[in-house]
Amino acid sequence: MATTIFLADDHTVVRDGLRLLLEAHSEFSVIGDADNGRDAVQHVIQHRPDIAILDIAMPNLNGIEATRQILEHSPMTRVIILSMHSTSGHIFRALQAGAQGYLLKASAGSEVVAAIRTVQAGRRYLSQKISEIVLEDYLSQREIAEAQSPLSHLSPREREILQLVVEGRSSQEIAQALSLSPNTVDTYRSRLMQKLGINDLPSLVKFAIRHGITSLE
Repeated sequence: MATTIFLADDHTVVRDGLRLLLEAHSEFSVIGDADNGRDAVQHVIQHRPDIAILDIAMPNLNGIEATRQILEHSPMTRVIILSMHSTSGHIFRALQAGAQGYLLKASAGSEVVAAIRTVQAGRRYLSQKISEIVLEDYLSQREIAEAQSPLSHLSPREREILQLVVEGRSSQEIAQALSLSPNTVDTYRSRLMQKLGINDLPSLVKFAIRHGITSLE
């Protein structure tokens, strides 16, 4: 059975181009199109296609709000957003609304078939450039989170000793492993616990588990 697809874009040339491209594949059937978000929602709810490809910037109702409404009434329909915008704000709003795919118009012609097959299989599809933006944004947020982490107050050597301590190594064993004196290890241990505001070993172990330094295993 062919995958049914609905197209929504306020530019006729985009809709016609996508229709021609998709109908060249026997596995796809374009069952309708619309030039605004509100009509798109009504048609999708009525016909319940497998895939809805929506422009993000449409009159009457934008693609993100249309996605929310479509998935509320036709949750089995997979939505792919088509957009000229590659900012992380647009991307995350679309994903939060429930879109399974996000394609840039500049690359839609070469990627749309792969995108449809991917989301139809239950996976998410992002244009290559979009994937890079999402990753960069994630790494940026992680850097901020790391900077705010209590671990950021510790030196690399203190973090190293912290792990060995919570793994149950004695000061003598740590000293031997790191080519330090036991007294130096005790000094590092005392200092790192002071920086973390932790006064006993059980609490230090809980802290280490919570921050992924060690595991319960």
